[in-house]
Amino acid sequence: MPSCSTHCGRSRMSSSDALLQALLTLNRVQAQELLAAARAEHSALEVIELLIRPALEQLGQLWEGGDCALSQIYMSGRICEELLEELFGEISETDPSESEAAEPRLAIAVLEDYHLLGKQIVRTVLRAAGYRVRDYGRQDVETLVELVRSDGIEVLLVSTLMLPAALRVRALVERLRAVAPDVRIVVGGAPYRFDDQLWREVGADAVGLSAGEILAILERLEVKP
Repeated sequence: MPSCSTHCGRSRMSSSDALLQALLTLNRVQAQELLAAARAEHSALEVIELLIRPALEQLGQLWEGGDCALSQIYMSGRICEELLEELFGEISETDPSESEAAEPRLAIAVLEDYHLLGKQIVRTVLRAAGYRVRDYGRQDVETLVELVRSDGIEVLLVSTLMLPAALRVRALVERLRAVAPDVRIVVGGAPYRFDDQLWREVGADAVGLSAGEILAILERLEVKP
């Protein structure tokens, strides 16, 4: 008889594979059922780490290999965003005003990538924990540098799914060091899990290997909600 850990690992793997197939076929109902079943046994963050993240990483690999369409990447992200809202409940989408924004100023962005879900997960976790965070969406290096500079951002969270985008963080860091040297840059996404030294190579100040790690990282950086 297989051990519990072996059985649970296989169960998580099969559920993740099933979610991947549901996303590839844009089957929202099946995806919702899979998340509901997982949620009955795990916390919301565990569902993300055990089910959603592995499925999205596989999607990224399929995209890099030319085995799925950009439309599938985009629509699967939209489906997961909707399911995440249900998973965490309603969280205010309003951006902080100048008078309300707490210091230090915190922002999150996807750098030159097409999959926004990693950013959405981290943003949801932060807002659930009481942080105010500016969401810059998808940006290129120059636009992101200007947004950070003009808004006086002190901590920038950068999410990437594909390796080329992760490598572009080096250019982002170099530009920010020139115009806003005190900004701290935290990176996250699949490429940094595959290469545990990549975040250092691109010059980031910290790396989050899962959505749940972001709160501990901000605590180390002495960033309070």
